[in-house]
Amino acid sequence: MTPSSKIVLITGGSRGLGRSTALMCARKGLDCILTWHSKEAEAARVVAEIEALGGRAVALQLDTGNVSAFPAFTEALKKTLHDTWQRSTFDALVNNAGVGSYNSLAETTEDQFDTLMNIHFKGVFFLTQSLMPLIEDGGQILNVSSGLARFALPGYGAYAAMKGAVEVLTRYLARELGPRRIAVNTIAPGAIATDFGGGRVRDDADLNRMVAGMTAMGRVGLPDDIGGAVSTILAGDMGWMTGQRLEISGGQLL
Repeated sequence: MTPSSKIVLITGGSRGLGRSTALMCARKGLDCILTWHSKEAEAARVVAEIEALGGRAVALQLDTGNVSAFPAFTEALKKTLHDTWQRSTFDALVNNAGVGSYNSLAETTEDQFDTLMNIHFKGVFFLTQSLMPLIEDGGQILNVSSGLARFALPGYGAYAAMKGAVEVLTRYLARELGPRRIAVNTIAPGAIATDFGGGRVRDDADLNRMVAGMTAMGRVGLPDDIGGAVSTILAGDMGWMTGQRLEISGGQLL
């Protein structure tokens, strides 16, 4: 790796889509800062895998649902950038961290709603706000939404509503950060076989078959389907694309 490698910050980078994105970015020559909430050992393994690929990576603890922790995290990030890369900025932010929830609207509790709001929307809003000064002019922000913001499946209403809010936020960020040439886009994965949401898509054979049957490509998604697409966007010359929603679902419910 050269000192000029791009640096990508991926929230929730210790497992699932975040882990795949970090490893795919490393294979394309990007350095990574990944955050973890409670799985420090898993995050350390991702860092080791990236280093084995010849890249540089650091893992920092962050609860993306706790806005009060963001100032301290921003200071820790500044120190990491200086100590590891001798830089004061990074090149791309991927707002990926999230939790799953499966409840009908009638059964969703206020606590469940607030957890989803804090992590999937409020946290994305204020973390991005806190990190804006550290993003390199000409850099990128990718916010992770969901195919569920386009099509409706019972049981995901509160979760999907937060993702819909993120998609609107993306357009406003693109408009306000345009003068700095920071491209801001949304990626919207379809159903992916990970441990997200208790691993239902991965582990429930009936659900897996149902999703495959409503998907043009004939199967559920895999983490590397998303990590490959995201890393391609981040490593490429995509600065003229901004304010857009890119669904990566294999053609689910077309």
